[in-house]
Amino acid sequence: MLFDQSKLLLLAGPCSLENEKVCRAAAEMLAKLAKQHPELTIVFKGSFDKANRTSLSGDRGPGMDEGLALLALIKKDYGFPVVTDFHERQQAAVVAEVCDVLQIPAFLCRQTDLLLAAAATGRVVNVKKGQFLSPQEMEFVVSKLKQGNAEEIWQTERGTTFGYQNLVVDMRSFAQMKALGAPAIFDATHSVQQPGAAGGKTGGRREFVPPLAKAALAAGADGLFIETHPDPAHAISDGPNQIPTAEMPALIASCLAVWRAVRE
Repeated sequence: MLFDQSKLLLLAGPCSLENEKVCRAAAEMLAKLAKQHPELTIVFKGSFDKANRTSLSGDRGPGMDEGLALLALIKKDYGFPVVTDFHERQQAAVVAEVCDVLQIPAFLCRQTDLLLAAAATGRVVNVKKGQFLSPQEMEFVVSKLKQGNAEEIWQTERGTTFGYQNLVVDMRSFAQMKALGAPAIFDATHSVQQPGAAGGKTGGRREFVPPLAKAALAAGADGLFIETHPDPAHAISDGPNQIPTAEMPALIASCLAVWRAVRE
């Protein structure tokens, strides 16, 4: 089991793997966090293909071959388990050769073939709750994974569509999702997205990441998913939501303080 309930699970890294420089900047920061906070279980994340960009002109990232090579490099040099998302069932086995965790994107969380392909790899499966699903509907997603003999299942809350170009987070979600017998993680950066609100690309309000992350932990979340970039203004995707790498240590320290207080 990769998940350890005695530790705070942290999935963190750049939205897109972009290049080695960006990946190393995030990984070096996370390595320092790991030494400073042994109560963290850190998984390095990054996407090789941003397949659901708002506009066709949006940069999708390095692609699967280069992206998996970058994840393998981070895993080798820094010792972190790694996670990435995939979008087609035939990608699952290839991704599983490198990644310890396979992630199902929120828009695809009900795709049976994708879920079963991930389960069949024997790797941890992290499934993002769709913006269109209630927490209780995750029962059927988790059930598919269990029937596919998934060895370990994680669920991630990433906000629910609230009107146009806005998301809200129902803090009851964590108790409801945990009742399904799988850890519930909070995606603090995608939850502050403003989908399609920035002229053909997604906007966001990163200033709300810290209060929402701490509120989720207070409500019982088992972990955090946080995207981070050394220079979010120049990130190829989700720049408005990502936390500057330099600000991550203070954010994680404050989140851990809440996590510890809730456990007392």
